[in-house]
Amino acid sequence: MKIIMLGAPGAGKGTQAKKIAAKYEIPHISTGDIFRANIKEGTELGKKAKTYMDQGLLVPDELVVDLVVDRVNQEDCKNGYVLDGFPRTIPQAEALDKALAELGQKMDYAIDVDVPDENIIHRMGGRRACVGCGATYHLEYAPTKVEGICDVCGKELILRDDDKPETVKKRLDVYHEQTQPLIDYYTNAGILKTVDGTVDIDVVFQNIVEILGA
Repeated sequence: MKIIMLGAPGAGKGTQAKKIAAKYEIPHISTGDIFRANIKEGTELGKKAKTYMDQGLLVPDELVVDLVVDRVNQEDCKNGYVLDGFPRTIPQAEALDKALAELGQKMDYAIDVDVPDENIIHRMGGRRACVGCGATYHLEYAPTKVEGICDVCGKELILRDDDKPETVKKRLDVYHEQTQPLIDYYTNAGILKTVDGTVDIDVVFQNIVEILGA
């Protein structure tokens, strides 16, 4: 079972990807993890990726696809995998399809965790992080016992820059411009399934399990 997770930043696709991976005993693959592993192991692909990352540049699509294909060819992926955060653009999706076709493989499902922008801005704007230990909370969904103080270490909580409404809005604009077209791409490929990401995390997961039919 080969699955791609789609959804805006803050929609909860990473959480669902982890739950899918645990239930079906297949790897949860994020491009960030692949980059880190290859750089740490000093592979050829890792060295190439590092030269771009060290300059603060985006790693080119071909190289990202090479890294992903290299990862999904490993033994632990023989029963499937969940791709989280990739592909992000149509060219990446096309390159991935082409590379998989050469291996005689194809994706089975693209699952879109659908959450309206205003929900995401509200959700992320309510997040707070501890300046001491990094623990995260939410004013509404996971509050601390004492307002503004970490339950774990007693230090103060802050609203991180990347959770501020204006930053979240920018990230959502980029998502709609670059990644939203993938919804049409995978609809046309006949593998897109959409779940309502505004309901409880466990309900979202139940809905995904129903789609996957196992």
